[in-house]
Amino acid sequence: MSRRPSRPARLVACAVAAGTLLATAACSEDDGGDGPGSAARQAGVAEQNEAARTPSGSPTGSPTASPSALTESGAKTALLTEADLEGDWNQVEDADKWRDRLLVGEVDVSDFLTAKSDATDCQALLDALYGDDLLGDPSGPSALTGFEQGDSRLLEQVAGYDRGGLDARMKWLRTLPDTCDGFTATDSGGEKRTVQVTEASVPDVGDAREGLHVTVQGTSDSTPATLTLDVAAVRVGTSALTVTGGGLDGGQTATVEQAVRQGTDRLKTVLDGGTPSPLPGDVD
Repeated sequence: MSRRPSRPARLVACAVAAGTLLATAACSEDDGGDGPGSAARQAGVAEQNEAARTPSGSPTGSPTASPSALTESGAKTALLTEADLEGDWNQVEDADKWRDRLLVGEVDVSDFLTAKSDATDCQALLDALYGDDLLGDPSGPSALTGFEQGDSRLLEQVAGYDRGGLDARMKWLRTLPDTCDGFTATDSGGEKRTVQVTEASVPDVGDAREGLHVTVQGTSDSTPATLTLDVAAVRVGTSALTVTGGGLDGGQTATVEQAVRQGTDRLKTVLDGGTPSPLPGDVD
């Protein structure tokens, strides 16, 4: 036999009933009861009904404002500047034309236990790194910038996406360290390149984030070379930023992490209707 809820529990149920505009009779202390406290209780229900209809009286308070949609000018404003990066990074004008030939090659299917399915994912990764579309084609505004320091490069893209596609792409990135931990790619000349993909940490910023560390061993101008890339993607609402840093001099883990913090802060400021500071400080 079930126990009847205690009086305090029934009063909580009354508040829920009032919030959903159920009949006040549902909140009587006893079934069909018209006891001495009935009128007071009904008055309380009326007040609760009014509070439920009034935003300022909502038990949970006003909802948090969602980020606004990214605009073309907003995407450009959200991009990193030289002031956001430590070191001797110089901004370049032709970052959209950067392409590293070591990322070009056909993935060897024989390297995978599940053959074509995993090989397809790894081929997609190489193609995305080469084409600067790690999160797929943006469905909204997009802007890109790049920086150089010695033989190292740093590339950032800010763009608006379809939320469903963006979430799917972020989940896909999360699988790659397992799916593509090590494989071989062969270029058109028959040269083989060894590729390794591992998980990389990303600062706890934005609504979701993923990171990869990628190395490609091959040759450059007939000389053995290793391309090292640190990659990070951060989602803020339906917008996202991707940062890729590294080169033949090695990875740029610290710089990529700093760029992610500053870039996310700039993107959030823009989406909130503000303007990023021209002389930013360190972002926690």
